[in-house]
Amino acid sequence: MMIVTTTSFAQYKLLLIASAVSSQEAKLVSLDWLAEGQSWSESKSLAPLKKRHNLCDEDFKFIDKNSLSKEKPVDTLLLTTITQLDQYLAGERQQFDMTLDWSLGTPFQQSVWRALQQIPYGQTISYAQLAQNIGKPTAYRAVANANGKNPFSIIIPCHRVVASDGSLGGYTGGLDKKRLLLDIEQN
Repeated sequence: MMIVTTTSFAQYKLLLIASAVSSQEAKLVSLDWLAEGQSWSESKSLAPLKKRHNLCDEDFKFIDKNSLSKEKPVDTLLLTTITQLDQYLAGERQQFDMTLDWSLGTPFQQSVWRALQQIPYGQTISYAQLAQNIGKPTAYRAVANANGKNPFSIIIPCHRVVASDGSLGGYTGGLDKKRLLLDIEQN
């Protein structure tokens, strides 16, 4: 069972999905932006999860963040994630500390996501530099594609990667959100 909740982040809305690994442990499965007026059940994050884990709609349970319980590991993980996101937004946190489920990514994508976590807070690098960082200097397009498939927006800082000319490049959540995240880290 995947537990789903939403939270506000500045003027935007985030979708968080977690699952129990055992009765004592949970992992964050996805963190994604919702478009204005978009329901959690309409999120593009659900399709890859359904396919990867052989799930159907009934395998996702929405719990309002105010109804999450600190008695359940999955709920506790979601509450911790929300707290850390609030701290990040307030400029009080530079790194996140939660268990992530990397299983949506191929080994190559996972190597890119791990390299993203090495980019220091408040700094940016180019897609070409990221490709060099993983030892595949000619794979900048594949790196950019893996960057776009990152299931943990904000937590794995794909927003810190920009085009070689210094322009923002792309961002799955939209350039307005990428600008917001970079502005948070610059202040």
